[in-house]
Amino acid sequence: MKNMDLDSEMASAVGPEGHRAKVAVVKCPDYDISRVREAVERGIDLVGGCASLAAPGEKILLKPNLLAADPPEKCVTTHPAVFQAVAAVFQAAGTRLSYGDSPALGSTERAARRAGIMAVAREMDLPMADFRNGSEVTFSAGTQNKKFFIAQGVLEADGLVSIAKLKTHGLTKLTGAIKNQFGCIPGVLKGEFHVKLPRVDDFARMLVDLNLMLHPRLYVIDGIMAMEGNGPRGGTPKPMGVLLFSTDAVALDATVCRLVNLDPEDIPTLKHGQAMGLGTYVAANIEIVGDALGDLVQPGFKICSPSKALNLPSPWLRNQIAARPVIDADKCIKCGVCVEMCPVKPAVVNWPDEERSNIPVYDYSRCIRCYCCQEMCPEGAISLYTPWLGRLFALLHP
Repeated sequence: MKNMDLDSEMASAVGPEGHRAKVAVVKCPDYDISRVREAVERGIDLVGGCASLAAPGEKILLKPNLLAADPPEKCVTTHPAVFQAVAAVFQAAGTRLSYGDSPALGSTERAARRAGIMAVAREMDLPMADFRNGSEVTFSAGTQNKKFFIAQGVLEADGLVSIAKLKTHGLTKLTGAIKNQFGCIPGVLKGEFHVKLPRVDDFARMLVDLNLMLHPRLYVIDGIMAMEGNGPRGGTPKPMGVLLFSTDAVALDATVCRLVNLDPEDIPTLKHGQAMGLGTYVAANIEIVGDALGDLVQPGFKICSPSKALNLPSPWLRNQIAARPVIDADKCIKCGVCVEMCPVKPAVVNWPDEERSNIPVYDYSRCIRCYCCQEMCPEGAISLYTPWLGRLFALLHP
């Protein structure tokens, strides 16, 4: 962020031992803008209000989830009504706003237009921040990652407000508050982290270091309509009717876990987030304000569950046990997105013939199990299949 001392920022982000967090849970049945605005105002007030988050005149970057150029009804991206409501609250408090994200595929402009975010931003006179260019930033206080290449629009802002989407994820089980900051790294550079950090625990620690460095002022999760199943792009929309707010990303994602019947300790970003001082997932240390979880809990929420084998140090053994991506020939439209998204070079998944008349095929012996292909398939044609050895491993390592 602009002119920030990263080490002092991290110190302010890490709470003392026995740290308590506050998470605001606010029911909201649909995306009617008046109801969303009321819910967002209530949620932000419950966690301290705008005055505690940003001073008048500060430049605040709104960071929605713009994974891909998909319409709002697919539940892949932050809904424009939630984006509009958060922007209106901060705008009314006198902050200067910009917005942006770095999609996994394509440009920020295309994703924002398709998601309905750009139309809202233009109506509210919010400039799009530069997520194409960036600079390397040193973060000496990082536990695992000491350097990041960060989008220029993020570095030019005084503060960040993260507006995530409640979705499943093939690699990390859930994508929410913590993982949303991965989009602050421009374009194809994100894929390099998958190659360098194939073990899911290492990838999770990188995400935690990134959050400690960026230190968002506020985390918001759009769970009015969530995504279950084969997320984060190919899953099924799921009505949840909730918005969540916190200044503690770990506590916020842990609360989402409890809404969808997951143990926070099984989520790598939360396990390492607490250990590295980003926040707390312990229920006794989280104060839920606003609406009770109660009838918001969804015990049948379908999770795309990765295997603990993703942490095995041996790539060969990991490939024998961990879930592998498979293509459904009936759903595949032969668009080639999976080939384009593979971070391994040459691509692990590729065309079997020059005419591209047949669906792409995998060389599983080189697959690093990053699931970028599954994450970005526009048709949901790629799912994760766990071989029998992996199922046995799961029984022995629950």
